[in-house]
Amino acid sequence: MLKINDLHASVEDKEILKGINLEVNAGEVHAIMGPNGSGKSTLASVIAGKEEFEVTKGNVVLEGEDLEDDSPEERAHKGVFLSFQYPVEIPGVSVTNFMKTAINETRKAKGLEDMPANQMLKLIREKAEMLEIDRKFLSRSLNQGFSGGEKKRNEIFQMAMLEPKLAILDETDSGLDIDALRIVANGVNKLKSKDNAVIVITHYQRLLEYIVPDFVHVLHNGKIVKSGGKELALELEAKGYDWIKNEATV
Repeated sequence: MLKINDLHASVEDKEILKGINLEVNAGEVHAIMGPNGSGKSTLASVIAGKEEFEVTKGNVVLEGEDLEDDSPEERAHKGVFLSFQYPVEIPGVSVTNFMKTAINETRKAKGLEDMPANQMLKLIREKAEMLEIDRKFLSRSLNQGFSGGEKKRNEIFQMAMLEPKLAILDETDSGLDIDALRIVANGVNKLKSKDNAVIVITHYQRLLEYIVPDFVHVLHNGKIVKSGGKELALELEAKGYDWIKNEATV
């Protein structure tokens, strides 16, 4: 589904990614781990097409199609979803209206008409129930006054509604207590299928107790320096990142 080939990327002439190779197949969950400044969020941003990052070499391919010339909106329409570490507040726009607009813009990009209102309402109710979201929550302004857990749960709700091919969760566990973490993780697990893929970016192993990865990759200094199964996350938890840094410089 996703293939990243020798990806190099810079921001303001500073090279951040220094040759990333990664392949993610449908039905898989991949965890990207690494210390601060290793390039994890930059990788997520480059896949999603954020324009402040310049790809200087290599490419990102989704289902055989090079995404190089696609804007973030075009990538989203093709099925790339990125959850943010710090979701933006949009006063005056309810969660429900935001989702209606997002879904209909994606349909328009595919040459489809707007989703009928009754069908949209049914879909919203189904997904909200699946994720244990109170209906009052859906009428609130997007992210305004939301707790950290509510913001993250709202992003998982957006993911449920949009049904992306590739979901990238960028430190979605940041600032969550155990209960909020469990709710978010349960939502992700319910949305996993043989037809989509998930990339989880995290510092800590605790999220991976709830979202169990098929593969774990460790990023250091802009490169993937080690890959393995879920056991690698446990090893990182026990040893920290220093041993990875030492291995990478040998």
